[in-house]
Amino acid sequence: MPPEQIRPIDVHHLGRSHVISSWLVGDVLIDPGPTSSIEALLEGLDGTVPRVIALTHIHLDHAGATGTLVERWPDVKVWVHEHGKPHLVDPTRLLDSVTRIYGEHTQALWGDVLPVPSANILALQGGERLAPFEVAYTPGHAWHHVSYWHPATRTAFVGDVAGVRIEPLDYVLAPTPPPDIDLEAWHESIDRVRSWQPERLAITHFGWVGDPQPHLSLLESQLDRWALHARAVDREQFVRDLRAEIDERAGGEGAARYAQGAPYEHIYDGLARYWSKRGEASRALV
Repeated sequence: MPPEQIRPIDVHHLGRSHVISSWLVGDVLIDPGPTSSIEALLEGLDGTVPRVIALTHIHLDHAGATGTLVERWPDVKVWVHEHGKPHLVDPTRLLDSVTRIYGEHTQALWGDVLPVPSANILALQGGERLAPFEVAYTPGHAWHHVSYWHPATRTAFVGDVAGVRIEPLDYVLAPTPPPDIDLEAWHESIDRVRSWQPERLAITHFGWVGDPQPHLSLLESQLDRWALHARAVDREQFVRDLRAEIDERAGGEGAARYAQGAPYEHIYDGLARYWSKRGEASRALV
């Protein structure tokens, strides 16, 4: 059973359940999600005003609402890795990058992205002990990614570094959007999470994972398998193959949740960029 002091909040992104989960741990809110889902978040908080907003990373599906929430609660502190802090203080470059990907759909998907005053931010490096958490630097999905270990409940809050798994299904997908994917760093981060010997993982996409060690092993194999596939085929074929596998395993609404939580085209694009940076281009880049 999940610990009573931890409350998952389904923010119903774009009206769909089981896509993005925020987490309330006492008075700490982990990954509030995008501003487009803020009403569902506030409803889930049910009047609770957090002391801290703890971000695993600054991607908008995790952190987009942060500035709006700080405007609402001016005393709230924001924890974020030091590489992510400048993009919270001035989100211009972040928004430019997101808009290049999503174009005219950006506003509808994510809503407003307001700046966060520097004075509200505690920049993290990893290794901090911030009651009730320990912080670990866990890059691989993003260079500004951290995870939070809650030893009292043996729960690891892992953002995207532990992948996408839409409960109650057991299919694990590694979300690999550009531009920061680093497979070697990701494997090291998985080992870091594994070393905590957690009893459960709290993931953003979506919910509780009650079998952490098998889950992490499956994630590693999926990460490597699809990375090799991205090097062997072009974007169209990769997306077709990934969609077919998830449709077979998840089907219907389950497959739609996976596709919304980790768009298949972005999975290919991040892996193709990884191989390109290594000088081992995928077919699409040859």
